[in-house]
Amino acid sequence: MDKFIVSARKYRPQTFDTVVGQKHITTTLKNAILHNQLAHAFLFCGPRGVGKTTCARILAKTINCQNLQPNGEACDACTSCKSFNEGSSLNIHELDAASNNSVDDIRLLIEQVRFAPQMGRYKVYIIDEVHMLSSSAFNAFLKTLEEPPPYAIFILATTEKHKILPTILSRCQIFDFKRITLNDTVEHLQEIATKEAIRAEKTALQVIAQKSEGCMRDALSILDKIVSFTNGEVSYQNTLEHLNILDADYFFKLHAFMMQQQLSEAMLLFDDINRKGFEGDTVLNTFSEFLRNVLVCKDEKVAHLLEVVESFKDKYLETAKNTPSSWIISALNVLNDAEINYKQARNKRLHVELALIKLTYLQQALDLSSGKKKITGSTKAVAFRAIKPIAFHQEQKTNATAPAKLVIEEPAKQAPPVTEAKISTSAQKQASVPNASTRLASLSKIRQQIASEIDNQNPAKPIDEESLQIAWHEYILKLKTSGKNAVVTNFKMMECKPLSPESIQVVCNSEIQLGFLKQERTYLIDFMQQFFHNQAVTISIDFTESIEETLPTERPLTIKEQYLKLTENYPLIKTLKERLNLELDY
Repeated sequence: MDKFIVSARKYRPQTFDTVVGQKHITTTLKNAILHNQLAHAFLFCGPRGVGKTTCARILAKTINCQNLQPNGEACDACTSCKSFNEGSSLNIHELDAASNNSVDDIRLLIEQVRFAPQMGRYKVYIIDEVHMLSSSAFNAFLKTLEEPPPYAIFILATTEKHKILPTILSRCQIFDFKRITLNDTVEHLQEIATKEAIRAEKTALQVIAQKSEGCMRDALSILDKIVSFTNGEVSYQNTLEHLNILDADYFFKLHAFMMQQQLSEAMLLFDDINRKGFEGDTVLNTFSEFLRNVLVCKDEKVAHLLEVVESFKDKYLETAKNTPSSWIISALNVLNDAEINYKQARNKRLHVELALIKLTYLQQALDLSSGKKKITGSTKAVAFRAIKPIAFHQEQKTNATAPAKLVIEEPAKQAPPVTEAKISTSAQKQASVPNASTRLASLSKIRQQIASEIDNQNPAKPIDEESLQIAWHEYILKLKTSGKNAVVTNFKMMECKPLSPESIQVVCNSEIQLGFLKQERTYLIDFMQQFFHNQAVTISIDFTESIEETLPTERPLTIKEQYLKLTENYPLIKTLKERLNLELDY
């Protein structure tokens, strides 16, 4: 039985052309080899599994090739290339800095650098995970890295560039590796599946590429696991089952239930997801990704950022057309808060269900906040002020020079609304009048009749001292009931007195009282008008600053002032100070 080799090792690239997704780096390295412009130190940095160590090995192999190809690739046929492929080359040294990070390890490496290669042009030293070196090891490595022998080349690889000392960075030629794109990963997996005679659906490979997050090594490891799990057949359903991924169909259904405000259906769907073993934070996170994809589909300029299975792209575009952007952004905020607070919640399921309830009625909340309020119940007519007609002919007879006056009567707020029945009955009585002036007169009579009825029901009260104090204390009691204790305290210190039958004066003695009174003035006027059944009631403010506040307050004397006061009363103290050459500490 042959020994099994994982795909990540079996299909590791051996030439620059077979490196996936890093063409900007491989082209630069090949041109540098062809033009003999190799640097003495390289730094390969980037995410995990994107080909840093692979490119370092290919570079070490290519620069020692005895029959270099015109395109800058190794021949894979010379003695140097064969020894490299077999792992027996003496010109390549790999050091794992994660386990060899002390000063002694670097000193041992420096001693090896002194010896020239026995075969080939260069000795290549590959230091992987170089950010794990200690500060002392970095400092010990500085001089050799700056001025190495002409045959020595250092290739440093790291996933955390920010942890490396600036003095090391300045001595290296830096290459930044990027994440491998979804399409490149899918194409590479398809090639391997074809070579291994694996039946693989493209949608399944796309799911694997999404799960790997741009790391080719992870994608190949996932592919090996699924092949072993499914006995050589990689389908969409068994890939979702093996990777424990929720199908996007669940979230399309959940989104539809929320837009239709079907809470019961949404809760049942979440229960179905929960029974399949998916945790609540997974549901929140995956639904956030779903809504992000929907938001991306709203604009054609950023539609290329959509990295989903091809069979779902049209469905995402259709969903984006029917979903407002405001709802998506608000839903993402709700999901983000729920995901952050998930770990702190005691009842995890209830926490997720509350988030789903908020999302189900989110559109209704947005409509209310934007002013699109639904009017329910019976509507009432707006009560307009009754305006008496201007009798110009009467005023002109009595006084031709006097200007015409417009009299406006304001009905009390507690008056009952004018019903259609009263108006219709009165209108029927005047239906026989043919001309417009007669109709206007009849309308004024109806208004006078209704106004007299209102006045008889709620006659205006006169403002006297006793009734005003009762109203003042009732308003203070109302403030106390509302929980405005600071306002109540200041109102109790004010004085309220009548000025005229329709005017009230409030006297306050401090700036604080004046501020609270201005704050409550509108509500106080409204309350007094309702209490006295008179819309003409007005309130004036009399601000008299108390004398006690204007008086200067006494302050304690300083040490110097105390000394001067003592010397005025007792001159001998000053004489004693001068004879003894004393100094006051002030």
